[in-house]
Amino acid sequence: MPKFLTLRPLTADEVETLARLAHARTEPAWLVERAQMLWRAHHGEQVPAIARALGVDDETVRRWLKRFNAGGLADLADEPRSGRPPTYTAEEVGMIIATSLTDPADLDLPFGSWTLDRLTAYLHEAQGLTISRSRIGALLQQEGLRWRKQETWFGERPDPAFAEKRGPSSPSTSSRRRAAS
Repeated sequence: MPKFLTLRPLTADEVETLARLAHARTEPAWLVERAQMLWRAHHGEQVPAIARALGVDDETVRRWLKRFNAGGLADLADEPRSGRPPTYTAEEVGMIIATSLTDPADLDLPFGSWTLDRLTAYLHEAQGLTISRSRIGALLQQEGLRWRKQETWFGERPDPAFAEKRGPSSPSTSSRRRAAS
């Protein structure tokens, strides 16, 4: 006689959590589906019936029942997957963010604010980290930092003698006529 795969006895907390997850509308779909498998097994359904009801194969249901029996609710999450290792270490990313939040004057730099180009050049020259401008922007955005373009037209001119150097307006520009009242 074949042995059927059954769900181990659940604690009261596990029953409550599974009921919430199996009927959730805001949790990730993969988590809800796995919780539904366990919830149905808890109510006595067998593997083929659960698989048919959820539109998965029998082996998928068996896998999640075995994982839950072995590790509980914590094992419903995906295991880490292999893939390309990160290009920049956590320390390098932290250094990039810390540098972007540092006032350039504190580093004895001749400008008052960072631009992505200045930050890229500083990281390459002073820190020895070759990183692209777009990658810096993406890292800062992932940290919730928004980059603003520097508006050079706003406020006073950086050169106090600008008006003298510029000279008078062009003679081809006619003066405005006043409207008749």
